[in-house]
Amino acid sequence: MNYFKLIRFQNLLLLAFMLLIFRYGFLMQQNIFLALTDIEYSLFILAMVCIAAGGYVINDIFDQEVDAHNKPERRIIGVSISEEKGYYAYGALSILGVALGFYLSNVIEKPGFAVFYVLVVALLYVYAASLKQMPVIGNLVVALLAGASILFIVIFDLYPVTYDGNRQTMKVMFDMLKDYALFAVVLTFLREIIKDQEDIEGDQQEGLQTLPIVLGQQKTNYVTALIALAAGAVLLIYTFTQVLEYKLWITVIYATVTVIAPLFWVAIKAWSAREKADYRLMSRVLKLIFFFGILSIAVLTYNVIQNAQTV
Repeated sequence: MNYFKLIRFQNLLLLAFMLLIFRYGFLMQQNIFLALTDIEYSLFILAMVCIAAGGYVINDIFDQEVDAHNKPERRIIGVSISEEKGYYAYGALSILGVALGFYLSNVIEKPGFAVFYVLVVALLYVYAASLKQMPVIGNLVVALLAGASILFIVIFDLYPVTYDGNRQTMKVMFDMLKDYALFAVVLTFLREIIKDQEDIEGDQQEGLQTLPIVLGQQKTNYVTALIALAAGAVLLIYTFTQVLEYKLWITVIYATVTVIAPLFWVAIKAWSAREKADYRLMSRVLKLIFFFGILSIAVLTYNVIQNAQTV
Protein backbone atom coordinates (compact mmCIF):
# COMPACT_ATOMS: atom_id res chain seq x y z
CA MET A 1 0.00 0.00 0.00
CA ASN A 2 2.86 2.39 0.80
CA TYR A 3 4.32 1.87 -2.67
CA PHE A 4 0.93 2.71 -4.22
CA LYS A 5 0.93 5.97 -2.26
CA LEU A 6 4.54 6.64 -3.24
CA ILE A 7 3.82 6.42 -6.97
CA ARG A 8 0.57 8.43 -6.67
CA PHE A 9 -1.55 5.55 -7.93
CA GLN A 10 -4.65 7.72 -8.40
CA ASN A 11 -2.73 10.17 -10.59
CA LEU A 12 -1.38 7.28 -12.66
CA LEU A 13 -4.93 5.99 -13.15
CA LEU A 14 -5.90 9.44 -14.42
CA LEU A 15 -2.97 9.39 -16.86
CA ALA A 16 -3.93 5.92 -18.12
CA PHE A 17 -7.58 6.97 -18.40
CA MET A 18 -6.58 10.03 -20.43
CA LEU A 19 -4.53 7.98 -22.89
CA LEU A 20 -7.35 5.42 -23.24
CA ILE A 21 -9.98 8.10 -23.84
CA PHE A 22 -7.98 9.79 -26.58
CA ARG A 23 -7.50 6.52 -28.45
CA TYR A 24 -10.80 4.70 -27.90
CA GLY A 25 -13.12 7.65 -27.31
CA PHE A 26 -11.73 9.74 -30.15
CA LEU A 27 -9.19 8.31 -32.60
CA MET A 28 -10.79 4.87 -32.94
CA GLN A 29 -14.10 6.54 -33.79
CA GLN A 30 -12.57 8.19 -36.85
CA ASN A 31 -12.06 6.52 -40.20
CA ILE A 32 -8.27 6.42 -39.91
CA PHE A 33 -5.44 3.93 -39.50
CA LEU A 34 -3.38 3.90 -36.30
CA ALA A 35 0.21 2.73 -35.98
CA LEU A 36 -0.11 0.71 -32.77
CA THR A 37 -2.19 -2.41 -32.14
CA ASP A 38 -4.26 -2.63 -28.96
CA ILE A 39 -1.51 -4.65 -27.24
CA GLU A 40 1.17 -2.21 -28.34
CA TYR A 41 -0.91 0.74 -27.18
CA SER A 42 -1.29 -0.97 -23.80
CA LEU A 43 2.51 -1.12 -23.64
CA PHE A 44 2.60 2.55 -24.66
CA ILE A 45 0.37 3.39 -21.69
CA LEU A 46 2.47 1.21 -19.39
CA ALA A 47 5.64 3.02 -20.50
CA MET A 48 4.09 6.42 -19.78
CA VAL A 49 2.76 5.25 -16.40
CA CYS A 50 6.12 3.76 -15.36
CA ILE A 51 8.03 6.92 -16.26
CA ALA A 52 5.50 9.12 -14.45
CA ALA A 53 5.64 6.83 -11.40
CA GLY A 54 9.42 7.06 -11.42
CA GLY A 55 9.11 10.83 -11.53
CA TYR A 56 6.94 10.82 -8.41
CA VAL A 57 9.42 8.58 -6.58
CA ILE A 58 12.52 10.65 -7.37
CA ASN A 59 10.62 13.81 -6.48
CA ASP A 60 9.77 12.40 -3.04
CA ILE A 61 13.39 11.32 -2.53
CA PHE A 62 14.65 14.85 -3.09
CA ASP A 63 11.72 16.36 -1.15
CA GLN A 64 12.16 14.50 2.14
CA GLU A 65 12.98 17.55 4.25
CA VAL A 66 10.37 19.74 2.58
CA ASP A 67 7.69 17.05 3.00
CA ALA A 68 8.61 16.74 6.68
CA HIS A 69 7.31 20.33 7.05
CA ASN A 70 4.51 20.45 4.48
CA LYS A 71 2.89 17.03 4.81
CA PRO A 72 4.51 14.94 7.57
CA GLU A 73 1.48 12.66 7.78
CA ARG A 74 1.79 11.77 4.07
CA ARG A 75 5.57 11.42 3.93
CA ILE A 76 6.69 7.96 2.78
CA ILE A 77 10.38 8.06 1.80
CA GLY A 78 12.50 7.91 4.95
CA VAL A 79 9.51 6.80 7.03
CA SER A 80 7.78 3.65 5.75
CA ILE A 81 10.07 3.15 2.72
CA SER A 82 13.81 3.70 2.97
CA GLU A 83 15.64 6.06 0.64
CA GLU A 84 17.62 3.11 -0.75
CA LYS A 85 14.45 1.21 -1.65
CA GLY A 86 13.08 4.41 -3.14
CA TYR A 87 16.06 4.63 -5.49
CA TYR A 88 15.60 0.98 -6.46
CA ALA A 89 11.93 1.64 -7.26
CA TYR A 90 12.83 4.77 -9.24
CA GLY A 91 15.48 2.92 -11.24
CA ALA A 92 13.24 -0.06 -11.98
CA LEU A 93 10.29 2.07 -13.10
CA SER A 94 12.37 4.42 -15.24
CA ILE A 95 14.34 1.61 -16.89
CA LEU A 96 11.15 -0.32 -17.66
CA GLY A 97 9.51 2.79 -19.12
CA VAL A 98 12.50 3.59 -21.34
CA ALA A 99 12.88 -0.06 -22.39
CA LEU A 100 9.25 -0.13 -23.50
CA GLY A 101 9.87 3.15 -25.31
CA PHE A 102 12.77 1.58 -27.22
CA TYR A 103 10.58 -1.40 -28.11
CA LEU A 104 7.70 0.76 -29.36
CA SER A 105 10.07 2.98 -31.34
CA ASN A 106 11.29 -0.10 -33.18
CA VAL A 107 7.71 -1.34 -33.68
CA ILE A 108 6.86 1.85 -35.60
CA GLU A 109 10.24 1.66 -37.37
CA LYS A 110 11.40 4.93 -35.84
CA PRO A 111 14.15 3.76 -33.44
CA GLY A 112 15.36 7.32 -32.93
CA PHE A 113 12.05 8.20 -31.26
CA ALA A 114 13.21 6.34 -28.13
CA VAL A 115 15.14 9.48 -27.27
CA PHE A 116 11.85 11.14 -26.31
CA TYR A 117 11.44 8.68 -23.42
CA VAL A 118 15.03 9.22 -22.31
CA LEU A 119 14.54 12.99 -22.38
CA VAL A 120 11.39 12.79 -20.24
CA VAL A 121 13.14 10.64 -17.62
CA ALA A 122 16.12 13.01 -17.59
CA LEU A 123 13.88 16.07 -17.32
CA LEU A 124 11.93 14.57 -14.41
CA TYR A 125 15.20 13.91 -12.57
CA VAL A 126 16.56 17.42 -13.19
CA TYR A 127 13.21 18.87 -12.14
CA ALA A 128 13.27 16.99 -8.84
CA ALA A 129 16.93 17.82 -8.20
CA SER A 130 16.93 21.52 -9.03
CA LEU A 131 14.33 23.00 -11.39
CA LYS A 132 11.44 22.76 -8.93
CA GLN A 133 13.25 25.23 -6.68
CA MET A 134 13.06 27.93 -9.35
CA PRO A 135 9.98 30.16 -9.58
CA VAL A 136 7.77 29.43 -12.59
CA ILE A 137 10.42 27.26 -14.32
CA GLY A 138 9.63 24.19 -12.24
CA ASN A 139 5.88 24.70 -12.63
CA LEU A 140 6.27 25.13 -16.37
CA VAL A 141 8.33 21.94 -16.75
CA VAL A 142 5.64 19.84 -15.06
CA ALA A 143 2.94 21.52 -17.15
CA LEU A 144 4.81 20.93 -20.41
CA LEU A 145 5.35 17.27 -19.53
CA ALA A 146 1.59 16.91 -18.95
CA GLY A 147 0.95 18.29 -22.42
CA ALA A 148 3.73 16.15 -23.91
CA SER A 149 2.00 12.98 -22.70
CA ILE A 150 -0.84 13.79 -25.12
CA LEU A 151 1.49 14.72 -27.97
CA PHE A 152 3.24 11.35 -27.56
CA ILE A 153 0.04 9.86 -29.03
CA VAL A 154 0.65 11.90 -32.16
CA ILE A 155 4.29 10.82 -32.33
CA PHE A 156 3.72 7.09 -31.83
CA ASP A 157 0.19 6.41 -33.11
CA LEU A 158 -0.52 8.99 -35.84
CA TYR A 159 2.73 10.21 -37.38
CA PRO A 160 4.04 6.75 -38.44
CA VAL A 161 0.95 6.11 -40.59
CA THR A 162 0.67 9.62 -42.04
CA TYR A 163 1.24 9.95 -45.79
CA ASP A 164 0.22 12.35 -48.56
CA GLY A 165 -3.17 10.69 -49.06
CA ASN A 166 -4.35 11.16 -45.45
CA ARG A 167 -2.26 14.13 -44.38
CA GLN A 168 -5.21 16.53 -44.20
CA THR A 169 -7.28 14.14 -42.08
CA MET A 170 -4.34 13.48 -39.77
CA LYS A 171 -3.81 17.22 -39.41
CA VAL A 172 -7.34 17.55 -38.04
CA MET A 173 -6.58 14.80 -35.50
CA PHE A 174 -3.28 16.43 -34.59
CA ASP A 175 -4.86 19.88 -34.17
CA MET A 176 -7.48 18.43 -31.84
CA LEU A 177 -4.89 16.65 -29.70
CA LYS A 178 -2.72 19.79 -29.73
CA ASP A 179 -5.61 21.83 -28.32
CA TYR A 180 -6.12 19.30 -25.53
CA ALA A 181 -2.38 19.28 -24.85
CA LEU A 182 -2.53 23.06 -24.41
CA PHE A 183 -5.51 22.62 -22.07
CA ALA A 184 -3.45 20.13 -20.03
CA VAL A 185 -0.48 22.53 -19.90
CA VAL A 186 -2.54 25.47 -18.64
CA LEU A 187 -4.48 23.48 -16.03
CA THR A 188 -1.38 21.70 -14.75
CA PHE A 189 0.56 24.99 -14.55
CA LEU A 190 -2.32 26.53 -12.60
CA ARG A 191 -2.53 23.57 -10.23
CA GLU A 192 1.24 23.56 -9.64
CA ILE A 193 1.14 27.21 -8.56
CA ILE A 194 -1.76 26.47 -6.21
CA LYS A 195 0.14 23.51 -4.73
CA ASP A 196 3.09 25.87 -4.14
CA GLN A 197 0.70 28.16 -2.29
CA GLU A 198 -0.40 25.25 -0.13
CA ASP A 199 3.24 24.31 0.64
CA ILE A 200 4.58 27.83 1.16
CA GLU A 201 5.54 27.40 4.84
CA GLY A 202 7.71 24.32 4.36
CA ASP A 203 9.20 25.68 1.14
CA GLN A 204 10.24 28.88 2.94
CA GLN A 205 11.93 26.94 5.72
CA GLU A 206 13.92 24.94 3.16
CA GLY A 207 14.97 28.05 1.24
CA LEU A 208 13.08 27.26 -1.97
CA GLN A 209 12.23 30.06 -4.40
CA THR A 210 8.72 29.24 -5.57
CA LEU A 211 6.40 31.85 -7.06
CA PRO A 212 4.40 32.45 -3.83
CA ILE A 213 7.67 33.03 -1.94
CA VAL A 214 9.06 35.42 -4.57
CA LEU A 215 5.85 37.39 -5.25
CA GLY A 216 4.09 36.89 -1.96
CA GLN A 217 0.87 35.02 -1.29
CA GLN A 218 -1.59 37.74 -2.28
CA LYS A 219 0.08 38.66 -5.56
CA THR A 220 0.31 34.98 -6.45
CA ASN A 221 -3.41 34.72 -5.70
CA TYR A 222 -4.01 37.44 -8.29
CA VAL A 223 -1.83 35.63 -10.85
CA THR A 224 -3.71 32.38 -10.22
CA ALA A 225 -7.09 34.10 -10.49
CA LEU A 226 -6.16 35.82 -13.74
CA ILE A 227 -4.89 32.60 -15.33
CA ALA A 228 -8.07 30.74 -14.33
CA LEU A 229 -10.23 33.64 -15.54
CA ALA A 230 -8.40 33.83 -18.87
CA ALA A 231 -8.60 30.06 -19.38
CA GLY A 232 -12.31 30.04 -18.60
CA ALA A 233 -12.96 33.01 -20.91
CA VAL A 234 -11.07 31.43 -23.83
CA LEU A 235 -12.94 28.15 -23.42
CA LEU A 236 -16.26 30.00 -23.11
CA ILE A 237 -15.65 31.93 -26.34
CA TYR A 238 -14.45 28.81 -28.16
CA THR A 239 -17.43 26.75 -26.95
CA PHE A 240 -20.07 29.33 -27.86
CA THR A 241 -18.57 30.09 -31.27
CA GLN A 242 -16.78 27.07 -32.73
CA VAL A 243 -18.70 24.27 -30.98
CA LEU A 244 -22.13 25.90 -30.97
CA GLU A 245 -21.77 26.70 -34.67
CA TYR A 246 -22.21 22.98 -35.38
CA LYS A 247 -25.16 22.73 -32.96
CA LEU A 248 -23.29 20.38 -30.63
CA TRP A 249 -25.56 21.18 -27.69
CA ILE A 250 -24.56 18.20 -25.56
CA THR A 251 -20.92 19.27 -25.72
CA VAL A 252 -21.76 22.92 -25.03
CA ILE A 253 -23.76 22.07 -21.90
CA TYR A 254 -21.21 19.51 -20.73
CA ALA A 255 -18.24 21.87 -21.15
CA THR A 256 -20.05 24.77 -19.49
CA VAL A 257 -21.08 22.78 -16.42
CA THR A 258 -17.99 20.63 -15.85
CA VAL A 259 -15.11 22.79 -17.09
CA ILE A 260 -15.90 26.47 -17.72
CA ALA A 261 -18.07 27.25 -14.68
CA PRO A 262 -15.66 25.49 -12.27
CA LEU A 263 -12.74 27.45 -13.76
CA PHE A 264 -14.54 30.71 -13.03
CA TRP A 265 -15.16 29.43 -9.49
CA VAL A 266 -11.42 28.78 -9.09
CA ALA A 267 -10.72 32.34 -10.29
CA ILE A 268 -13.10 33.79 -7.68
CA LYS A 269 -11.83 31.51 -4.92
CA ALA A 270 -8.17 32.21 -5.71
CA TRP A 271 -8.68 35.96 -5.42
CA SER A 272 -9.42 35.75 -1.70
CA ALA A 273 -7.76 32.45 -0.68
CA ARG A 274 -5.86 32.55 2.60
CA GLU A 275 -5.82 29.18 4.32
CA LYS A 276 -4.11 25.94 3.38
CA ALA A 277 -7.55 24.33 3.10
CA ASP A 278 -8.52 26.88 0.41
CA TYR A 279 -5.60 25.87 -1.79
CA ARG A 280 -6.15 22.18 -1.17
CA LEU A 281 -9.79 22.54 -2.26
CA MET A 282 -8.84 24.45 -5.42
CA SER A 283 -6.23 21.82 -6.26
CA ARG A 284 -8.85 19.07 -6.00
CA VAL A 285 -11.34 21.03 -8.09
CA LEU A 286 -8.71 21.55 -10.79
CA LYS A 287 -8.01 17.82 -10.85
CA LEU A 288 -11.75 17.24 -11.43
CA ILE A 289 -11.78 19.89 -14.16
CA PHE A 290 -8.84 18.10 -15.78
CA PHE A 291 -10.69 14.77 -15.63
CA PHE A 292 -13.92 16.14 -17.10
CA GLY A 293 -12.00 18.21 -19.62
CA ILE A 294 -10.22 15.15 -20.98
CA LEU A 295 -13.50 13.21 -21.00
CA SER A 296 -15.01 15.96 -23.15
CA ILE A 297 -13.18 14.57 -26.21
CA ALA A 298 -15.38 11.47 -25.97
CA VAL A 299 -18.50 13.59 -25.37
CA LEU A 300 -17.66 15.74 -28.39
CA THR A 301 -17.05 12.69 -30.58
CA TYR A 302 -20.34 11.10 -29.48
CA ASN A 303 -22.18 14.38 -30.11
CA VAL A 304 -20.76 14.68 -33.64
CA ILE A 305 -21.72 11.07 -34.45
CA GLN A 306 -25.24 11.57 -33.07
CA ASN A 307 -25.75 14.73 -35.10
CA ALA A 308 -24.51 13.02 -38.25
CA GLN A 309 -27.01 10.18 -37.75
CA THR A 310 -29.95 12.57 -37.36
CA VAL A 311 -29.20 14.50 -40.54
